[in-house]
Amino acid sequence: MERFLKVLIVDDSEDDALLLVRELRKGGLRCEFERVENAVGLKASLNRQDWDLVVTDHNMPAFSSAEALKITKAVQPETPVIVVSGAISDDVAVDSMKSGAQDYIMKDNLARLVPVVERELRESEQRSAHRAVEQKAAYLANHDVLTDLINREQFKVHLGHALETAFEQGVEHALVYVDLDQFKIINDTCGHVAGDELLKQIGSVIKSILGEKDYISRMGGDEFGVLLLDCTLNEATAVAGRIHEAIKQHRFLWNNQEFRVSSCIGLVQINHASSTIEELLASADMACYAAKDKGRSYIQIYDLNDQDLTQRRDQMHWASRIRQALDRDEFLLYKQAIVGLTETANHCEFLVRMKDGDRIVPPGLFIPAAERFNLMTLIDRWVVNHAFAYVKRCVEKGVDNGGLYFINLSGSSLNDETFFAFVRERKDFYGIPPHSICFEITETTAISNIETVSVFIAEIRDLGFLFALDDFGVGMSSFAYLKAIPIDVLKIDGGFVRNILKDAMDLAIVSACNSIAHSAGLKTVAEFVENQEIEECLRRLGVDFAQGYGIEKPRPLDE
Repeated sequence: MERFLKVLIVDDSEDDALLLVRELRKGGLRCEFERVENAVGLKASLNRQDWDLVVTDHNMPAFSSAEALKITKAVQPETPVIVVSGAISDDVAVDSMKSGAQDYIMKDNLARLVPVVERELRESEQRSAHRAVEQKAAYLANHDVLTDLINREQFKVHLGHALETAFEQGVEHALVYVDLDQFKIINDTCGHVAGDELLKQIGSVIKSILGEKDYISRMGGDEFGVLLLDCTLNEATAVAGRIHEAIKQHRFLWNNQEFRVSSCIGLVQINHASSTIEELLASADMACYAAKDKGRSYIQIYDLNDQDLTQRRDQMHWASRIRQALDRDEFLLYKQAIVGLTETANHCEFLVRMKDGDRIVPPGLFIPAAERFNLMTLIDRWVVNHAFAYVKRCVEKGVDNGGLYFINLSGSSLNDETFFAFVRERKDFYGIPPHSICFEITETTAISNIETVSVFIAEIRDLGFLFALDDFGVGMSSFAYLKAIPIDVLKIDGGFVRNILKDAMDLAIVSACNSIAHSAGLKTVAEFVENQEIEECLRRLGVDFAQGYGIEKPRPLDE
């Protein structure tokens, strides 16, 4: 099959240029070519279009290959350059290669031309593909996959810069926190695909109101953050009002149904008296929740003296309670069985609880606060340390059944540069067999920061540990990421599993997740298995393991 490429030839001889083209065509390379013979012509051609290849003569009356190479690399640095010469010394040839030429060819040996060109085209394609992957990974690290807006972490970077200018220059800014009302109704009525589309549209609606220097981020769920730079409180209130009204007026059409949503907005002024990034976000969050408490569709300006906000702050006591529990070792480990359906082995998952006097606090009450106030990595460290100690005791007592122990990790820990070293140090300290531990993260966490996650998982697996992807199937577009994330076990999201006997779509999704996982050489675990009928259905589908209240409820380690 003929190849087609665009070749720019730098040569003062038209006959020599035609010889080059003829040689390429003999080798099956169909060319569109142009000949230039000086610096002016070369610059003009390079600026006019992209070229697949530049072939330059070495010696020309008023031009040289060294000059041609310099100009090409300045304008199109990734375009391969091949030097052709009637006579060239080894020193000059080496200098050309050092300056960026891919190869040099003698005019009396043009038979080398086609193999060299084909090699460079292959390598150029590989370089382009590698750059595209790097650019995509960098983009995903800073952007929300769904809405294409900057993500929470990148938004915090801009928020930090705004705080610096407020401290150092006395400039005023504003933070606006937008939470959608009635979003759950659309999700429940029309499904997650509709909900995702609504989030995209609302993101665009808000963005259209902002100035060029302002920032908008999807902060998570149905919440958006807006940073208004160089903006007084009065100006910010007016912008918040326009955002609120625009969302209210937006018509969302889905399957011939029309929906309208409203919003609650929290507004915080950023000035020289502002504190930290996390305090600003917490204040905006509190103001937003206070707006909800006032009947939704409301804008609340954060004020330290506001009684409602004071009450909200009191309700957010969990952050300090978590720190206290960490200091006093008041967390507990529970475990829940993971039983084999098509496998003989049985595993278990460690689950964390917190003691509050005589009460055992479930994770749903304190984990959101831990995530909000960046305490999750501390909890993860506590869990890893105590889980490793328990595994060591089991091994020493000979009660270890050879199964896996699953340990959940948060996105905060994966972004903590010191966490991997901590895991390695604890492994060495307890001397546990790493192949008995399977760490797990949620699908959402993995996809939101795929580059960091992939590196962390690879390093953990190099130590001998296994890795699982939890809650898989929430975003069906994520199947493609299985090739990029080096995991061993895939845990199918329980939201699909619990309805497989009633919902044909959920059954199909579970079956698809299981099939694709097996194709990738992964073991599968179905979550939220609530009764024996679901268990039997999963066994027929060929799912490897099951976990849920129908198998075993979480229980303390010593029971």
